[in-house]
Amino acid sequence: MNSESKQTRPVILQVLFSIVFLSLITSPIANISYAQKKNVKVTGVYRLLNEKRDGYAIWIVDGAAIRQNVYHEFVYGGNEQRYTFVPKGEIWIDNAISCEEYEYTVAHELNERKLMAKFGYTYAAAHDSSLQLEYKMRKMNSKLSRSLEKKLDKVSPTDMDGVKQLNDVKDSIELKNIYLQPLGKRDSIEVWIVDGSAVRKQLFPDFGFSGNDLVYHFIPDKEIWIDAKVSCEETEFSIQCELEERWRLSKGQVYDDAYENALMQTLESRKAKKNEAAKKAAIILPKELDRDTGTSDEK
Repeated sequence: MNSESKQTRPVILQVLFSIVFLSLITSPIANISYAQKKNVKVTGVYRLLNEKRDGYAIWIVDGAAIRQNVYHEFVYGGNEQRYTFVPKGEIWIDNAISCEEYEYTVAHELNERKLMAKFGYTYAAAHDSSLQLEYKMRKMNSKLSRSLEKKLDKVSPTDMDGVKQLNDVKDSIELKNIYLQPLGKRDSIEVWIVDGSAVRKQLFPDFGFSGNDLVYHFIPDKEIWIDAKVSCEETEFSIQCELEERWRLSKGQVYDDAYENALMQTLESRKAKKNEAAKKAAIILPKELDRDTGTSDEK
């Protein structure tokens, strides 16, 4: 071995050692072990309580904070049967997912939790079962959306002021591949998740993240549309804002005032939700952060 090779070898070893060391300290196992040794209390996880369903509190949580401080592979959502750091009676939904994925994820987590808790399913089996449930829901919503569009009358691609933004689009057109998922009725108003990109391409380029039938002529009577790109954390605020704006418009209020008043009411709701989340206790990491087989302790 020449002198140049002797000098190069320590450098190569040092580089390899650095790579191995970095991979260890950034791996889930390394970070989780460090957190457990320190017995840390993790705060800043909860974003807002979105709803209660089947006896469970559905919490929107800060997915990035969980991946950074609790569990590096946390994605979409979680329940206490899979993740022991999730308190009982809660379902966690990652705030990074879209409103379109929210319903599928909640159904997935509730089904997965039940199969593990009641029947002792392994996580892998319960997870696969829940994916199949999602698949059925997605197909059903697609079929429902296409069926609805076939029944609808043609619409005008204009807003409440009669403004038409796409000159090469006909004055009366059919809605095609717009609807994605129903969110039920709110105050007798149908709420739908729609393909916002398709709306902007086919109907109105200035369509924002939501809209209602009294502002846009292309939205059918007594409907509110929520853009599928809206995050699950923003969905309920968007619906609330549209409902309030629509109600004020129906009472004869001018658009600018209706919009501003709706925003102010939504701001109060945001503050209330933030205060509610701030009262949640810190998460104390257990010794084992996940389990591969359900407890089967529910009858």
